[in-house]
Amino acid sequence: MKTLLLVLYIASATAALAQVPAGAGPGSSGGFGRPADERTQRPTATISESDPLPRGNGKIAGLLMDSTTSKPVEFATIAVLSAQTNKPVDGTTTDEKGRFTLTKLAPGQYRLQYSFIGYRDKRSALITVERGTDLNLGIINLAPDIRTLSEVNVVGQAAMIEEKVDRLVYNADKDITAKGGDASDVMRKVPMLSVDLDGNVSLRGSSNVTVLINNKPSTIVASSVADALKQIPADMIKTVEVITSPSAKYDAEGSAGIINIVTKKTTLQGATLNVDGGVGNRGALLGLNGNYRTGKMGFSLSGFGRAEYNVRGAFSNDQTTASPNGTIRTLQSASTQNQRIFGNYQLGWDYDINKNTSLTASVRYGARNGLTSQNNLLTQTFLPNGFFPINNLRNVDTKDLSGTVDANVTYTRTYKPQQELSILALYSRNNRTNNFVADILSGTDFQTITARQRNDNQSYNQESTLQLDYQVPVGKNQLFELGGKGIFRQVNSDFQYLIADGPDAPYETDNSRRANTLFYDQQIAASYLSYTLTTKSKFTIKAGARYEYTFIGARFSNEQGAPAASIPDYGNLVPSINISKNLGGGKIIKLAYNRRIQRPGIQFLNPNVNTANPTNITTGNPYLSPELTDNIELGTSANIKGIYLNATVFARRTNNEITAVRDTSTQNFGDPTNPVFQQVIRTGYQNVGRQDAFGLNLFGNATLFSKWQLGGGVDVFHVSLTNNNSNPIYAASNSGWIVSGRLMTSLTLKGGWGLQAFGGMRGRQVQLQGYQSTMYFYSMGVRKDFNQKKASLGLAAENFLNHPFVQTSELRSPILTQNSTNSFYNAGVRLTFSYKIGKMSFDAPQKRRRSIDNDDIKSGEGGGNDGPQQGAAGGGGGGGRPKN
Repeated sequence: MKTLLLVLYIASATAALAQVPAGAGPGSSGGFGRPADERTQRPTATISESDPLPRGNGKIAGLLMDSTTSKPVEFATIAVLSAQTNKPVDGTTTDEKGRFTLTKLAPGQYRLQYSFIGYRDKRSALITVERGTDLNLGIINLAPDIRTLSEVNVVGQAAMIEEKVDRLVYNADKDITAKGGDASDVMRKVPMLSVDLDGNVSLRGSSNVTVLINNKPSTIVASSVADALKQIPADMIKTVEVITSPSAKYDAEGSAGIINIVTKKTTLQGATLNVDGGVGNRGALLGLNGNYRTGKMGFSLSGFGRAEYNVRGAFSNDQTTASPNGTIRTLQSASTQNQRIFGNYQLGWDYDINKNTSLTASVRYGARNGLTSQNNLLTQTFLPNGFFPINNLRNVDTKDLSGTVDANVTYTRTYKPQQELSILALYSRNNRTNNFVADILSGTDFQTITARQRNDNQSYNQESTLQLDYQVPVGKNQLFELGGKGIFRQVNSDFQYLIADGPDAPYETDNSRRANTLFYDQQIAASYLSYTLTTKSKFTIKAGARYEYTFIGARFSNEQGAPAASIPDYGNLVPSINISKNLGGGKIIKLAYNRRIQRPGIQFLNPNVNTANPTNITTGNPYLSPELTDNIELGTSANIKGIYLNATVFARRTNNEITAVRDTSTQNFGDPTNPVFQQVIRTGYQNVGRQDAFGLNLFGNATLFSKWQLGGGVDVFHVSLTNNNSNPIYAASNSGWIVSGRLMTSLTLKGGWGLQAFGGMRGRQVQLQGYQSTMYFYSMGVRKDFNQKKASLGLAAENFLNHPFVQTSELRSPILTQNSTNSFYNAGVRLTFSYKIGKMSFDAPQKRRRSIDNDDIKSGEGGGNDGPQQGAAGGGGGGGRPKN
């Protein structure tokens, strides 16, 4: 029944498409030259509707070309101005080859005005039209407006940072030190973003960020952003777009904003094959990327394999918990070893049915196999009345296997410039196996295996999406966008607990913890309306609203082990408004407000109790409801003599925040066949939090001597956290200032040589029940291009002066304390190479492709600002994420 309601909802939201007035296109008086988010705020001539031109049979034709590149200027505006009144009386736009034709002109004298974004307006000489005139003006050259371009883009050699109307763009393909790394290495250098040593991303201090890949969602991102970033080679990232105030067209998910990773792709003619590789002391990479395009059809096939080895670490915990008999102190230490293999394979296809209609499709498979070992995990427990500690030694092996399939198809029909209908469909499924096995050793000789413990957890996250979008211009300076969307999501987690007596005994069911399966269904119906207005006074206003209704059904296979998850359906109205003003002289000011929601992902919902580290257990909560966040920001940017500067102040409030809450629990952490129950720290998740944050982002970019680029920034914000718990034992709140920054420089030399260096730090993190110490990172690289840039060799090194890097965390509440130390042996050096085979030639510009944006799941590694990330995967400490 809910599925039927959802389909009807989408149909009714889309039925309004035919009611929106069609905008003008070729041969008429309307039409935008480009999408609203790519336009500057320049007024253009407006055709008068109150003074129409009498019809005749005169005809004028011509071809509009870029004066510097000699390429056609497509979709430019041609206005016919009356010689007497100097007002527009007719007009048209150029086609994709820069051609235009004006017909049915009455006798008279006119001037033609040629206009397009990024070019200087140009007027023709006086043209006399008589009856039967058929005039071909030939090629008209339009000069680029360098002043206008500098108002919206960072100028200079290979600009690293650009600013558009609704987003900030980081050009990652200019970064030579990231070659051979992964997406998390690139993210550390993007303004306003910070990435911890586990790869978890936060924007302005919040990890509630939606990550898209080529404007598309993926279930692997929903499961774990950090793991997803490790699957994307840095070599294949073209840009990273940071959208802090998304319009109504985007899903309402992602309370802090949206990060869109755009990978490299081609729209040229011919065939190419790129081979990229790298080898280092901690990892290796090999990638192949082939493209073939002929006529209206194009194919692409890419595959990448990345191996991580020799990834060592160590951690220690010192924690105390309260018990009825007094305080229990627990000391813990272990060394860790990680081995991971990532693969990413994609087949893409696109076909231009005709000049106005296109069809695209792609299939992607991503795999991740991770093995983590915790060696000599020693736990010493000092009881209140004991003289000697209770020792527990174990070796823990965690297996984390994941496979993701994404398939999508898009149909796009363009009726006139900027009048477009798109139909999009997506299927995505992530299967995950996350098991651990613990060998418990004798407390006397620390060698004999006295018992074994195992936790099996199979899970999947499946999504099917249907989306319809329609946009239409009204006149020269307005744009309407509307559409509907349905998401059908199924989540499943099947878990069980097993024990064995001795090294060779078969596993048996652990009767103290019952096996169970969570079935979680979520269906979302959404519709939106967005309106963009550009005024003659150089204001751009983009306002809209989105309504999303969520149907939820959840149950357990074993209702005795856990009650049915009764979560009510809910609806949310999400408004947004973005206002920008071009002040001239390269200066822009922007004001934005939006409301966002954040639904919990599988890692927060999964009720499996992970006890890989028995003194610090984690479990999810399937009863969680979404967060609600209000954001406001005011920003300004300027381009002063080649130096780009940007400053933004922001504030946000999140209610009903999904917060990590830590308390104590009685748990057996010794021999499971001979239970000894003691107090341990338990991490769970609840909708009891509120977070307030405000701050300032500053960054800049400069090009010196046309060869040297210098950029950097600083982020300063204050955060206040509370869980609003009325029980003084569990009540927690914390606040403080956080400072982060980054500095990057690159130098282009003769002979194909390039140098680059980067350094950054993330200040002490404020968490609900404690703090996490400052972390910093740096890298240097050199690259040499050969054979007209068809081949290259590079050498990069990172974190080579601090080995290991040590990070500390502290956690405090009335019933527990914990001090943890993590040691990361992450100094690395790698040699990279690249070789290109084949040749491509330019063809007509390809039409803008549509894609689905499922950005509606709270992900991350365990609750955003809450919880220290201790130890390696598999439960090295109290803040590990729930396993799924």
